[in-house]
Order: sequence, then C-alpha cells, then structure tokens
Amino acid sequence: MNSFATSYGLPTLDIAWFDVSSLPDDIKNKKLIEKHRCLPLAKRNNRLILATSNPNNLIALEEFQFNIGLHVEPVIVVQEALDRVIEKVLEDDLDQLEISEDDEQRLANIGTDEPESDNNQAEDATKGADDAPIVVFINKLMTEAIRKGASDLHFEPYEDQFRVRFRIDGILTTITKPPQSLGPRIAARIKVMSKLNIAERRLPQDGRIKLRVGNKKSVDFRVSVLPTLFGEKVVMRILDSSAAALNIDILGFSDQQKALYLQNLQLPQGMILVTGPTGSGKTVSLYTGLNILNTEERNISTAEDPVEINLPGINQVQINPKAGLTFAGALRSFLRQDPDIVMVGEIRDLETAEIAVKAAQTGHMVMSTLHTNSSPETLTRLLNMGVPAYNIASSVSLIIAQRLARKLCPKCKEPETIPTEELLREGFTEAQIAEGVNLFKPKGCDACTNGYKGRVGLYEMLSMTPNMASLIMEGGSAIELGKQAQKDGMKTLRQSGLQKAFDGVTSLTEINRVTSH
Repeated sequence: MNSFATSYGLPTLDIAWFDVSSLPDDIKNKKLIEKHRCLPLAKRNNRLILATSNPNNLIALEEFQFNIGLHVEPVIVVQEALDRVIEKVLEDDLDQLEISEDDEQRLANIGTDEPESDNNQAEDATKGADDAPIVVFINKLMTEAIRKGASDLHFEPYEDQFRVRFRIDGILTTITKPPQSLGPRIAARIKVMSKLNIAERRLPQDGRIKLRVGNKKSVDFRVSVLPTLFGEKVVMRILDSSAAALNIDILGFSDQQKALYLQNLQLPQGMILVTGPTGSGKTVSLYTGLNILNTEERNISTAEDPVEINLPGINQVQINPKAGLTFAGALRSFLRQDPDIVMVGEIRDLETAEIAVKAAQTGHMVMSTLHTNSSPETLTRLLNMGVPAYNIASSVSLIIAQRLARKLCPKCKEPETIPTEELLREGFTEAQIAEGVNLFKPKGCDACTNGYKGRVGLYEMLSMTPNMASLIMEGGSAIELGKQAQKDGMKTLRQSGLQKAFDGVTSLTEINRVTSH
C-alpha cells in the first residue's frame, strides 16, 4: 500500500474504521463493487472518492466513472480490510431489502411464472433491477450465502413469522425475516428455479439450481422442499466444487494420521471407509485421497448421490434410483470397466456392501462412507448388515471417523484459564498439563463470526491390524474393538479434539460441542 501511495502520490486510508452507513445510495453500485472489489466512499463536487488497493486497475476506475458520472480519485487501502467493509455494505443492502404492498400485489401470481426451458441453463445471479423484488431477494440471498461460505440455506415458515437462516461453519444463523405473507411466493419461486412442480404442495420434492456467479463461475444448489404445518420449508445445499480445497495438509490430520492415510492409499487393494454424520466433511476427505491417486495410469470411477465435487480425470456417475441406477448397480458396472480405484458415495445396504467387499478382495482399492458415530461402530454396522466377519477382516484396510470443529479466529481469540482438576475431567493427560495447557476462547471481531472463522477436521483412524482382525473374527463388540484400536495406537475423536484445543486451534467449548467424553 505504501509503495503505491509513494509512487503515485495518492492518499492512504485505514478503511477498517469507515462508517458504511454514511455511503450515499446514488454511488453504491453493487454490481461494480462486487466485480472490482473497490468501494466508492463519498462525493466531493464532481469527484468520486474510490477506495482501492490497486490504482493500476484502470478498467475499474473507468467503469465507476462512466456508471456514476463523476471523475474518480482513488485512495489506497489494504485489500483485506476493504473486503471486510464491502461485506458489511452488501450485508446491509440485504437487510434493507423491503417488499412493498404494491410489490406483494404484483407477486400474487408468481407461482405461474413460466419455467426455463433448458434444464442446464444457469440462473443469472445479476438479474436486472426491473425484475420482481422476490426474484432479486432470492438471488441476493443465494449469492450472499456463497460469499459468506455457508453450506446450507433454510427458508422456514412458522405460524407467526418467516425466517431465512444460513449454516455457516456448521452453525445456523438467522439472516433475515421477510414478511410472513411472502412465504408461499418464495417457495413457489424457488420451485420454478428448481424445475419442480409448483402446484404440488402436499409431497416432498427434490431439485437442483445452477447459479451463475460472475462471468465464468457457476455454483450448484441441491434443493429440498418439505410440506410443514405452516407452509413449505425449503433447504438449499450449496455444492460449490471450486470452494473445496483438496489439500491433505489443511484437513486437520496429525502427522501420524496423515502418514497412515497416505500409506493406505498406496495399497494395491483394500477398502478405506470414512464415517461421520451429514456435513462432517467425509466427501472432502475422500476426494482429497482420490486427488492424490488421480494419475494418468489409473482408472478411477465414482458413484455419488449427488456428485458434489467435479474432478477432471475421474469418471463420475450420478446415482438415479428412480431410473434404476443404484449404488450397487453402478459398482457392478464399474467392475466390468477395468477399474483400479472405485469410490461409492455410501454403503447403505447388504448388496452394495457385498459388491464393495468383493472388489476390495480382487485387486481393487475401494473407498466409501457410512453413517456411524465412531470407527469401531463401523465394523459392527457391517456385521449387522450381514457381511461375514472374515470378509470384513480381509477387505477393510482403514476406517476414518471424523467431525468438523470451528476454528478460533486468530485475530481476536483470547486466553482462557481452566483449573487443573477440570482439565483432567475433560480428558487432558497429566503430560499435557505438566507441559502447560494454554487454552483460548472466542471473542468476536469484524473478521469472524462470534469468534470463529473456518473449520478443521477431527479424526480417529482405525487400522486393520492382526489383533483387530482376530477380534473381529471372535465377534468382539464395538467397545472391545475400540479398546483394541487404542492399544494399536488410535487416537479417539475426543483425544484429537483436545489436541486441537491444546494447540490453540479451537476452544474447549467447541470440542465439547462436537465430541463426547
């Protein structure tokens, strides 16, 4: 910043203290602000004061001058601080979106809008201002959710209110509460965008929306509509493959866990299973492994529902049960196509499990997920499905159980003092306490959400050791399998979480939220 200011003789500004409420509406061009990440601050006579980190961006300066009709004078700011202020401006714009009574009357028949003819056509996120306010409102919410890094949007009708919530870093937060009377129209518009039956209000429906953001990027939304007592609740899951960072070094593995995962990925055959609740990051963990294995000499195929991450070089199949394409059917077909590695989105039944086991025993690496609470419970789940113990012992190589915990904001986290007795009750070891447990707690600032920013994975990894295989063959319970796994060196989810708190990555409160003692 200083070099630009010195070279061009331009003034600098600490924009972190700028009051966004002072922005005149006639210079707040949202499209240009989003496009160029510059912010018009004020008008002085016939001049527009424009905050930018790069005065060499002549295209941005010219577009602001042309659209606002004032001569542009740049002031130099730090881009990171500018981005935070821009987020505030766009958030305030979202909160101030009002729908008048005249608009409500015009929107009375929004459900009869004619759906788009091309199912692959992307819905433009920058529709014109003349479009119905309900359309602008929904598009604005969707783009805001992407900008905030949300994973889901919830549109919820209740007896006396209608609210919209975003799930950010695993936590639902209320974003806005539009007029309750607009609930049916919001649901109808989303159903039109999703190519769903707008006349059907009694049964659940599932659809998809492709939202164009900018000139090149498109983001998919998986849409679920569910009739409730006071109207249709709509949930959108954001499937942004470009946002998935498939880098093993940022997932949250310890050095030991990382080495174990990489070691098992290089096995010529076997089965790697990832388990955990919905939204725990299983897909990213699997695709990080697939990304490592994705080389020219390997044939990799996946069966998913839905396909969340697009990875070039991998043959991805979208499951369609209504058309008869199931996980088991896709897996059976994969085995006829000379595969090296196959990934099945989820093992839900005995048929899929048996085919996966057979593939793992006949020279293929198989990767999949299950919904269980821990690694040992995954083994008992397979047994309960009907998979013979000897097949489990001979095919499963590694089981990864995982959760996602919110990371403390590095800019505002503050120390937290906890008595030694309580640290022992929480599960910290005497060795850790002797070393010195320096815990932190959230505070909250402009750069984070309630003291947290981003998430990190917590993992427990169960290897199929000879002792573990013998215990499975003897019919060991989940508790016995868990004890054996710890003897073999496994760190439980709780232990992994406490280590993250010990390292200052997250708080003890957050670990208590996502793991049990």
